[in-house]
Amino acid sequence: MSMKREVREKPLLVINYKAYASAFGGRGLKIAKAAEEIYRGLGGNVLIAIAPPATELRLISEQVSIPVFAQHADPVDLGANTGYLPLEIIKNTKAAGVILNHSEHKLRLSEIEFNIKKAMELDLITLVCADTPRVAGAVAMLKPDIIAVEPPELIGTGIAVSKAKPEIITDTVKIIRQVNNEVVILTGAGISKAEDVRAAIRLGTTGVLVASAVMKAEDPKRIISKMAEAAVEEYYKKS
Repeated sequence: MSMKREVREKPLLVINYKAYASAFGGRGLKIAKAAEEIYRGLGGNVLIAIAPPATELRLISEQVSIPVFAQHADPVDLGANTGYLPLEIIKNTKAAGVILNHSEHKLRLSEIEFNIKKAMELDLITLVCADTPRVAGAVAMLKPDIIAVEPPELIGTGIAVSKAKPEIITDTVKIIRQVNNEVVILTGAGISKAEDVRAAIRLGTTGVLVASAVMKAEDPKRIISKMAEAAVEEYYKKS
């Protein structure tokens, strides 16, 4: 099964490493291998993707079979663009996809469109973050593979959007589906435990985008396992 097909047909857990200390070197690789082990242990019934820093992309991509995403791409071509990260470079690291427009690294709509079009040409999966239902609807018209709804005020708080503002999720799903029936929708912001994953799926999304709950945990493998198990149980119960 192709990676893009897996994204569409399974519950999805995406772990954004950000730039936490645990994201680099051996610690980051250990989390990646733990995620891969959990994926296999659950029979591949949930897809777990990881998004390490750009410096770690090649190292991790070459050592795990689960999808690896870059955390950002700049809307530029190869050439005289010092310090920028074009999609061609991400593709060259053997990464499977890219996160775009995270609230910590915003892009204009035209820049998102540029990157989505180029990612399609390069066969890279696109996960675009949106902070409001309206933005999500606009992004959906550009046909990314995945949209993650993430109110920025809840990111890193441990207060899940599915609990604090469930209407944002339901409104986002409704608006997206008016213009795009194929894009995968994730819940982000404040996801910290298995019940948050269950709630996100019950509200109409396919899974979650999570960061600090895993990357700052004393036992990241345990957190990933609990979330992945919850995703499998709730997703297939729903379907």
